[in-house]
Amino acid sequence: MLKTKRFVALVMGAAIFAAACGGGTATPAPATPAPATPAPATEAPATEAPTGLTGSLTIWHAYGSSGGSAEFKAFSRVLDNVKLANPDLQVTAQDIPFNDIFTKFQTESAAGGGPDLFIAPNDPFGDMVRGGFLADLTGKIDDVLANTSEVAAGGATVDGKVYMVPEGLKAVAMYYDAEKIKTPPATTAELLQLVKDGGKVGMIDGAYFGWGFYNGFGGKIFDDANKCAATANSGVADAISFVKELKAAGALVDPDYGKVNDAFKNGEIDIIFNGNWTLGDYRAARPNAAIAPVPAGPAGVSATMTGVDGWYINAAGQNQDLAIAFAKAMTDAAGQGIYADIAGHVPANKNVSIVDPLVKSFADAVYAGDPRPQAKEFGNYWGAFGDAWRQILDANADPATAIATACSTMDAANGK
Repeated sequence: MLKTKRFVALVMGAAIFAAACGGGTATPAPATPAPATPAPATEAPATEAPTGLTGSLTIWHAYGSSGGSAEFKAFSRVLDNVKLANPDLQVTAQDIPFNDIFTKFQTESAAGGGPDLFIAPNDPFGDMVRGGFLADLTGKIDDVLANTSEVAAGGATVDGKVYMVPEGLKAVAMYYDAEKIKTPPATTAELLQLVKDGGKVGMIDGAYFGWGFYNGFGGKIFDDANKCAATANSGVADAISFVKELKAAGALVDPDYGKVNDAFKNGEIDIIFNGNWTLGDYRAARPNAAIAPVPAGPAGVSATMTGVDGWYINAAGQNQDLAIAFAKAMTDAAGQGIYADIAGHVPANKNVSIVDPLVKSFADAVYAGDPRPQAKEFGNYWGAFGDAWRQILDANADPATAIATACSTMDAANGK
């Protein structure tokens, strides 16, 4: 029965992830200029990597495809520390492309294989849990959760049970070159005017990076019953229409992550909307890189999607106790401090104090954002609204009509 459940979930999850890859008025927080010399991001409690781990583990990560090298450097340093403290532990680490890691894991786990554990964002987290792919960690990492922020603990939980050892939190904010952009735009109106005046702005468009603007224009995707709410008003359609206006005014608006990312790193644009996973690399490429909130819209703040990175334990694995102990070692306070210092992750551990103003700005974005939904209905958001973005931006479709179609498509798929 479990095997059948995992196979059905695998087929559904593969389709959902493929589509996903096609992440009240308030005064915006002040922009944070970059320090001349990057300060240590955190003050972590003095700890040593746990010792006494014995055995062999296979682990997966996707840092080689994260858009830069800073995350891999942080991961490697933490892993080296754990291995040095545990000479009888054998770890085989494999880099799996991010676009493949979830479907590959589910395919191999469904057949009784796969890694002992892997680290990744909580993208299709709920679907992996409902498919039976992840080990239930409830009651097994209480010592970790006692020091974990509420939003990180929530992001490690599905239906009241824990299935992830949380490491860090991520959200999207606005990077800008403080040398070129003296006063970063605080509102969408100011952003559009900046582009019209010749400012070099880039945006990776689509259902993930565009999510933050929905709230700014008064829209939302789901109601409390997880039925589509995007047609309750014009907010979602207006948000996508605004991005289309940016493009028409001369901004680099493109769904190709690499194209827009590289344009900022190469100095072709001076503003980009991206996550804290790129902070270390942007600092190296743009010494004057600074961070501000995604500009507020006419209806209020722009709330980007807050995600949690962490370790998942394979339900089909034969070394689950060792895998859990290893995950805890990789996410102790010192390890999370390394991730923050090198890669800009916001620590899940609430006792790790953030001192770097740029990382602190991302912490603000994390806690002001919308927690990434984990309800099963969310899986059908990506395809329906990804199509709406393309129809509006590329095919000149009427925004209200495109959003109505996306809503009905998503609700039909969800049986609503």
